[in-house]
Amino acid sequence: MRRGPLLARVLGVLLLTLLGACAQRWPAGLDVDDSITAVSQSSRVRFIVLHFTHSAREKALATLSRGRVSAHYLITDTDPVKVYALVPESRSAWHAGISSWRGHTYVNNASIGIEIVNDGERPYTEAQIRAVILLVQDLALRHDVKPENIIGHSDVAPQRKIDPGAHFPWERLAAHGLGRWYDPAAARVHTTRFLQEGVPDAAWFQGQLARVGYEVPMSGLFDAATTRVIAALQMHYRPARADGLPDAETAGILAALE
Repeated sequence: MRRGPLLARVLGVLLLTLLGACAQRWPAGLDVDDSITAVSQSSRVRFIVLHFTHSAREKALATLSRGRVSAHYLITDTDPVKVYALVPESRSAWHAGISSWRGHTYVNNASIGIEIVNDGERPYTEAQIRAVILLVQDLALRHDVKPENIIGHSDVAPQRKIDPGAHFPWERLAAHGLGRWYDPAAARVHTTRFLQEGVPDAAWFQGQLARVGYEVPMSGLFDAATTRVIAALQMHYRPARADGLPDAETAGILAALE
């Protein structure tokens, strides 16, 4: 005998839910026609920034979803890998902090941030790498992100950050068109020249680092800030030795980058 009123209440809740879903999203009394879409527009996303979490999966997920930082995506270290979508791509996630790339400061407002569960001390798993490639391929295609704008946290914030670290396979991503890489033959030619003629001075390194996108002081000195930017470049393109020293090989790689 009581099923009738209960059913009526359930149907009423469902009806209200449907009406809410179909409700006008504009303020009442405002006549808005959204039937015409302008052709002159583009995605707000210019950069894709990769990170490691440094912390384990559960702590990272809690931090990124409930803490004062966030990311658009989190890639786990589980088998199989799981990808959490934490922030809509249309909104800014708080993942890059004070940052700069190719003259664009505060990268958060023009980027998608991807966190990968890794402590920075061990290689990424094959499953994680495949997931990164699939996700970045999709993002770069949909948002028309250029290869040189697929970068690491250490690239956009070299004074503060080292992630995604020396174990991240940048060359492998670049082989899929996801990120910039240098011509090895050209780098060898430049390296040989610098070995013969001498390693360029600080002003040359600073100018070349700025050319390829890094924010670097133009002090004309190999100061601490410049050394950290050189180390960030090395971690991306020569991770076997990212000591920040301005040697001939580093200069050769930098000269070969387009």
